[in-house]
Amino acid sequence: MSTLDNILEEINNAETIVILTHENPDGDAIGSALALYNSLKQMGKEPDVIVPEYPRTFEFLPSTDEIKKESSIEKYDLAISVDCATIKMLNGFAKYFEDAKVKINIDHHSSNTMFGDYNYVSPDAPACAQVLIGVFKFLNINITKEIGTCLITGIITDTGGFKYPGVTAETFEFTAGLLQDGVNISKIYRRVLQIKTRANFELTRIASNRLEFFEDGKVAFTYITKEEMERVGAENGDHEGIVSIGRDIEGVEVSIFLRETDNGCKASLRSNEYVNVSDVCLLLGGGGHIRAAGATMQCTIEQAKEKILRQIKSVI
Repeated sequence: MSTLDNILEEINNAETIVILTHENPDGDAIGSALALYNSLKQMGKEPDVIVPEYPRTFEFLPSTDEIKKESSIEKYDLAISVDCATIKMLNGFAKYFEDAKVKINIDHHSSNTMFGDYNYVSPDAPACAQVLIGVFKFLNINITKEIGTCLITGIITDTGGFKYPGVTAETFEFTAGLLQDGVNISKIYRRVLQIKTRANFELTRIASNRLEFFEDGKVAFTYITKEEMERVGAENGDHEGIVSIGRDIEGVEVSIFLRETDNGCKASLRSNEYVNVSDVCLLLGGGGHIRAAGATMQCTIEQAKEKILRQIKSVI
């Protein structure tokens, strides 16, 4: 049996199913989780989606009102993780995955640790949402406007609006099909990538003003402190996009953005052409994609900056 055969069998056999994704979810995480939720409903299942917090940018997505912060079910028949490279990324709600009778891992990160009983991972796909397109075809899911809206949100998020490496002909074929079906892709694009909160604008201004350059201008670095986020009233997701400030500057190969947290800081790295930032982040305890990766670091911003620049220097 193929992995997809096994996934179909486990879905059919399960009475209780939970869908999970990584903490601080982006559009691909939320979009993939809700697309899967609506697809399982189509199959006659009643799954739970557990996401403690998500950016209000994505409140327009179908079925966000069905998202739960926790569950009274202690042991699910089946747990499905989407857009998650490691079980550690599930953080506080990993227990639902670990305690489930059967575990399925669907993802697109090259650093995925294959932590499920069944792993369907496609590192060549630009978004987990695109991986799900293939899964849904196998499951004979009718991709409705609702499911399509969730999937295209994931694709738009992780491809930066179709501009990052990894976008395939399938990406555009699927998008064209959604347009023909009446999905308002330009509206989704604007909501996901163009409309900014006031807090995001303020944080972007702060980060832009303190941008530093290293390695003859090939590396851009900036950061945001916890106090600054509190001062502007930032909510979950209001830091999104700041890492791109540096990457979009002429001559920059790697952009580094640090966000201070209660226990240290979170690092986001992006590259343009030749630096594999996933490899860099793996050395820091994180991971991701060749051109977009991150890590959680239990140290100060200055210490994190020094560690990252040391690793970058060896590959730039």
